Amino acid sequence: MTEQLSEKEKAARRRADGKARVKRLQEEAKAKRRAEKERKRNSTDPKDMGRLKQIREVYRLTKEHDPNLPWLLLVAFLVPIVVLVTIGFLVGRPIMVGLLGLPVGLLLTTIVLTRRAKKATFLRYQGQAGSAEVALNMLPKGWTSTPALTFNKHKDMVHRAVGRSGVVLIGEGDSNRVRAMLNSEQRKHEKFTDAPVTTIIMGERKNEVPLGQLTSHIQKMPKVLQKYELTEVISRLRAIDATRPRMPMPKGPMPSMKGSRREMRGR
Repeated sequence: MTEQLSEKEKAARRRADGKARVKRLQEEAKAKRRAEKERKRNSTDPKDMGRLKQIREVYRLTKEHDPNLPWLLLVAFLVPIVVLVTIGFLVGRPIMVGLLGLPVGLLLTTIVLTRRAKKATFLRYQGQAGSAEVALNMLPKGWTSTPALTFNKHKDMVHRAVGRSGVVLIGEGDSNRVRAMLNSEQRKHEKFTDAPVTTIIMGERKNEVPLGQLTSHIQKMPKVLQKYELTEVISRLRAIDATRPRMPMPKGPMPSMKGSRREMRGR
């Protein structure tokens, strides 16, 4: 009888230990969720933000460079509503037609905010070393970009974008120094790939492409590669990049481009 009770006590103790272990694991999981929630609440990374917080952050950053933004958004929202309500009165259905102005106003407001945010993003990074990365991050799906492919101590650098238009090398910095860097990179790329290699100097001078126009300039280039050819080009370039010596980053502040595309789009 004593042995039987002893076994029952052991079983009860094991059950109690199991319950305590489960409770401890649950408390640890809750603590981790609370810590992660707190981290996201204080994070400035757009990936950690909800949709509304992203929109508020985009609005805040854009307004810093665009004081007229609130009025522009208000006009964009109200004009479709006023127009459709007026049409509604003319056709005898002001409420039904006027309600259509709400989604139209929201859509127009979103378009205005996106365009103004894009312009503000360029203004925020204008003149900073590495600012071309902002424009490259805004290239649509199908483009692969490599920022700061090569650079020197003066913070002149060459970026690369690869898409169906071929290989695009973008020079940033002093035009004379950058031209030499572009020519060198162009020879290397033409040696290892049959894709067309185009060079661009980003800047405000004649024959240079401003930061704010760089994305659209690249997108307008004619498509000369098929998708299977693009895949082969990217594979070759990765093999070439793997053999490049690791170069130390130039000293001095560099802009953080992380999340700039998401901030601009508000998502």
